[in-house]
Amino acid sequence: MALSGYRLLGLLCSVVALSGLRSSVVAAGRSCADTRQVYAEKGYSTGTAPVTQISGEHLRLCPQDYTCCSSQMEETLALQSERDFLKSVEDHSQFLLTTFTQRQRRFDEFFRELIDLSEKSMNQMFTKTYGRLFTQNAHVFQELFAELRRYYSGGSVSLTEVLSDFWSRLVERVFTLVNPQYQFSDDYLECVSKHAEQLQPFGDMPRKLRVQVSRAFIAARALSQGLATGRDIVNKATKLTPDSECVRGLMRQWYCPLCRGMPSLRPCRALCLNVMKGCLANQADLDTEWDYFIDALYQVAEKLEGPFNMELAADSISVKVSEAIMHMQENSVSISTKVFQGCGNPRTLQGRSKRSPKEPGGNRRPFRTYTPEEKPTTAAGTNLDRLVTELKERLRPMGSFWVSLPHTICSDDKMAADVTDEDRCWNGQTRGRYLPEVTGDGLASQINNPEIEVDLGRPDVRTRQLLMELRVVTNKLRHAQAGQDVDFMDSDEGSGSGGEDSRERYDNDWPGYGPHSPPHTKPASPPASNPNKPPRVRERNNKRNRNHGRGGVNSATRPLACSPLPFLLLPFMFMPHRAPWG
Repeated sequence: MALSGYRLLGLLCSVVALSGLRSSVVAAGRSCADTRQVYAEKGYSTGTAPVTQISGEHLRLCPQDYTCCSSQMEETLALQSERDFLKSVEDHSQFLLTTFTQRQRRFDEFFRELIDLSEKSMNQMFTKTYGRLFTQNAHVFQELFAELRRYYSGGSVSLTEVLSDFWSRLVERVFTLVNPQYQFSDDYLECVSKHAEQLQPFGDMPRKLRVQVSRAFIAARALSQGLATGRDIVNKATKLTPDSECVRGLMRQWYCPLCRGMPSLRPCRALCLNVMKGCLANQADLDTEWDYFIDALYQVAEKLEGPFNMELAADSISVKVSEAIMHMQENSVSISTKVFQGCGNPRTLQGRSKRSPKEPGGNRRPFRTYTPEEKPTTAAGTNLDRLVTELKERLRPMGSFWVSLPHTICSDDKMAADVTDEDRCWNGQTRGRYLPEVTGDGLASQINNPEIEVDLGRPDVRTRQLLMELRVVTNKLRHAQAGQDVDFMDSDEGSGSGGEDSRERYDNDWPGYGPHSPPHTKPASPPASNPNKPPRVRERNNKRNRNHGRGGVNSATRPLACSPLPFLLLPFMFMPHRAPWG
């Protein structure tokens, strides 16, 4: 009996050995026709492709079982997996790139044309109202709008200084025109300028115009620059160069099934996520700052359709300047008396009456502003409300984009199997369930990634640069929400461009809004900061001339210059009643 048992055991071992040998022979002889067909469809020559499976000892990336891939095929497919990955990242980020590129272009065209329309509207209104008197002095307004364009285009221009210079030149000239019987020296007019802040010859219009124009232009420039920065960051963040570990993981999940003779088998969803999270670890680290940035863009856009409305600000320039001139003309006697008391009695001109002759052809017409139904459209093809609405709709899904990108790619049925096919997917070795857990997001979490070995001791330099760019642009956008230009907060114009005036609003400027900005929910984000900056060199236009045609000598020490603009007031000198203003 014992002998019979040993014989039976030996017989069973022989059967098992023969069975294993037969399986190896069968595997080695399995056809590679499907693999060769798919390989050829991708445009590669099948000259090196085995007809039947061969031993996989030569493989470096795929499991070294029997295979349908030669060494050359494995190298080729590894490069193909890298191209597939880069194309997938590009395709799924195209929404971001298209949105930032197209929205930035449309907003930029719109804002620039608003400035052009504002200047054109003022020229038309003032020409109809004042005739030749305006056309002779139109260069003063041209200079104002040229500075506004330069600011919007990113120039180192202080809006507070631009408007202050404009009003300073204007008050000197207007004072000369409402007192035509006197001759004023440059020094005397400088004294007039120094008293202007105390006398407020233009009433409250300079402050109102400064607040409204500054807030609108700061927000418009910040939004346009923010969209351009978003476009650039997406471009840089998606220009990837996968390292060898990433390529190895990509190859193992996408093309190792092809080498095993199972070309239709897709990787398990969890396997795909681990590979993608390893390859996109640095991009995931952008996510927090990215969300702050998207929120800041959204909030500035809301300001532009509300209290910082660029359309209304641009449209109000001519109206507020007109009202300022009217105010000084109506109060010229009291203003002149106070100036004479402070600056002394000027010299009387011989042969001059108290009133200058009326300029012929002054066809006075009221200024008009646009009603909500008449809001102009520009070359951008729409008005500001619609532009902002469209932008906000596109910004909403951009949150958490970078940590969601692995999930977005692996949700593509061409890239990974559906979650319902957990037992019928490629798990990295064969067909079956993928057992390891899905790792977390970001570089630090990849220490537990079972598919890709990531060097945690070498943070990506480009990612650090992108994080800094996001922080800088977000900080600018946060300040713009308060009507502040962070580039000029080292000077006294922190309040001029926003500051204490940042919460002011005028119901006549922004109809449909109450005395306060509409509330909004703001996610937890770092407050806007003002990084240390070197002292700013103030730009000045030294080409201005204040001789006023009197042949006098310019004052080299006077920073503000005058212009002949206030001849616009001459038609009012003989008007019995005030002209209607919109």
